[in-house]
Amino acid sequence: MSSEVLGTARARSPWPVILTVCLGAFVGQVDASIVQLALPALEKSFDVRLDAVSWVAIAYSLAFASALPVFARLAEMGGRKKLYVSGFALFGLFSAACGLATSLGWLIGFRALQGASGAMLGANSVVILVTAAGAALRGRAMGVFSTAQAIGICVGPVIGGLILGSLTWPWIFWVTVPVAAVATVLGWKLVPPDEAPRRRAEFDVLGAVLLVPCLAAFLLAITELQTWSPPVIAALVLAVVVLGIAFVVRERRTPAPLLNLELFRSRAFSGGIVAVLLSYAMLYGIFFVMSFVLVRGYGDSPLTAGLHLVVILLALGIVAPFAGGWAESRPRAVMLTGMSLCFVALVPLRLALTGDPTTMPVVLLALAAYGAGLGCFIAPNNTATLQAAPPQRAGQAGGLLNLLRAFGTATGIAVMSAVLTAAIAAELGHPAGTHQVPPSVLLEGARTSLLLLAGFAVLAAVAATLRDRPARVPGRSGA
Repeated sequence: MSSEVLGTARARSPWPVILTVCLGAFVGQVDASIVQLALPALEKSFDVRLDAVSWVAIAYSLAFASALPVFARLAEMGGRKKLYVSGFALFGLFSAACGLATSLGWLIGFRALQGASGAMLGANSVVILVTAAGAALRGRAMGVFSTAQAIGICVGPVIGGLILGSLTWPWIFWVTVPVAAVATVLGWKLVPPDEAPRRRAEFDVLGAVLLVPCLAAFLLAITELQTWSPPVIAALVLAVVVLGIAFVVRERRTPAPLLNLELFRSRAFSGGIVAVLLSYAMLYGIFFVMSFVLVRGYGDSPLTAGLHLVVILLALGIVAPFAGGWAESRPRAVMLTGMSLCFVALVPLRLALTGDPTTMPVVLLALAAYGAGLGCFIAPNNTATLQAAPPQRAGQAGGLLNLLRAFGTATGIAVMSAVLTAAIAAELGHPAGTHQVPPSVLLEGARTSLLLLAGFAVLAAVAATLRDRPARVPGRSGA
């Protein structure tokens, strides 16, 4: 933006712009957490299996992750305001369409479009916020932004529980429509206009075309892994070929890649990015499994289940600010402590998942410890990952981190859905939805799926502690 435009924006006070951006962050997090709680109701309403209904959540995160680098690049080329405001309007439109869906297929399709519109917001929100705030208010503005996200993800399950307890499932989606409409108007009126691009930038069309099917095929292969049918094998091969050959070759050769793969030359950055994916898979994986456990295994009402799930998020939110301070001196020690706490918390959680209401205090304490462990890990790992990238590539590193965070969300849901579906099929001898099986069968499947989260914790701890090799001193051997 030009100094003249910025000066005008600041003269009107940057806080209306900052609060508009925070409203978008709040709505996005509410949507992410509210839909998780609605999955058991959707499974029963459409009378489908778990691996099918999980795509209501996966489709959003997959579309968000796939579209994020595309819209980030388009915003650099053509300006941010139009994309950002359009994102709000389309988010509201597709939220309304989700509530009107008459079949699971239509709902999944509208959720994918909703995720793509969410990427239009995610690709621009932080840049608009820090530009409007300026250097003097940047720290405070980012603090408000993070608080809005934290509040959104915490109140989502509660709002979802209230809606599902008194209304039908379409209201889960309709509740965000008026907020999106207000935010669209505010964004159009308040967000400063963009400076015209100084030169025409290149856009990696082929990279964008390759990215979406490769991520979709990978997640489809995961969710249907228990069947190991020819279509699943074909999807897995497609994902490996596209991701491992075509996409990588394209990104290495094009002068303006969607994803700068040179960042992966750093072991610390590569390990940190893997840990980002795993940590968000752990967060949304536990959220996914416990939504079904609480509603089906313990017979919780939607509101009670929502309040119980908030324990994870509250513990994460309380610990995270302190963990950031502790990690300034010993980041790896704090991250290892966080993953160790997650691993240990899964032991009593597995033992307590019996369906007996008297075990609920143990379940809640274990969930709180698990959330606290993620609170110790996520922020320090994000910071360390960005610091491992060269300063001149900080923006590209941040975009890649956001992509892996969204893809980690989708991966966590997909993997836990596959494991839980397979465990139920193994118990019964045939696949079935969670609403069609005894609670004991569901709980046994949930206990099995928690073992995978323990494995993720170990892998995340190892990945986050990788260091770059020290640079060689000229004239000295490595011996």
